[in-house]
Amino acid sequence: MSPSDPPADPGAHDEPTPTPEPQRHQEEREESPWAFWRSVLITLAVALGIRQFLLEARYIPSGSMLPGLQLQDRLLVEKLSFRQRPPRRGEVVVFRSPYHFDPILTGPTKPGALRCLLVNLPLIGSLPGIQQPACDAYIKRVIGLPGERVVADPRGRVSINGRPLDEPYVRNYCPVDRQGVGPCRTIDVVVPPGHLVVMGDNRANSWDARFWPGGPLLPESELIGRAFWRFFPFSSAGPLPEPSAPDR
Repeated sequence: MSPSDPPADPGAHDEPTPTPEPQRHQEEREESPWAFWRSVLITLAVALGIRQFLLEARYIPSGSMLPGLQLQDRLLVEKLSFRQRPPRRGEVVVFRSPYHFDPILTGPTKPGALRCLLVNLPLIGSLPGIQQPACDAYIKRVIGLPGERVVADPRGRVSINGRPLDEPYVRNYCPVDRQGVGPCRTIDVVVPPGHLVVMGDNRANSWDARFWPGGPLLPESELIGRAFWRFFPFSSAGPLPEPSAPDR
């Protein structure tokens, strides 16, 4: 080394060697599949948690709630209210199928919660042979509360403790002949604690408490939630009307 040469840097050999570009890209490719599926699993878990405990979307599959709720209307169902208070008369509720709780309709074994959760997912539930009646959900209106005597006549008109119930949401009652006989069944029941009586607004075309073979009572434990908001069609979007009928 000549005197004019600069002194060697003793720390130069300590500098980290940069990772070659091909090696860095290979490491990123190795991590990508797990990172992708981790994001998918987290998103799925959050979505299922929201659906199970907070909020879910439902659609109207039949005409039992006409005219207030039309076929294919999309609704939001919240699941918090009934954990804090009992249901109120006039509220629109979603509940498990009578095949899940009716003593005559239920089979020897009930499907588990996980199976019903999977069956109700749009992609899985549409597969042939997957449908399970006990996993279906129904939507009706609360008519009778615990402790009340509920009477429904052949036309579907309701009285509570001997007083006619004002139901402005009902437009279509059951037809009857001159003798007052028609296709719809009647109800005369005192509602025990922890139960409700629910009926569809379209009294002439609703499979509700009047027709369940095991009796007209819906256990409150079978409630899924309260329908409170219509989000489709957009022309009818907005909150569902609050019940105006008195609770007692």
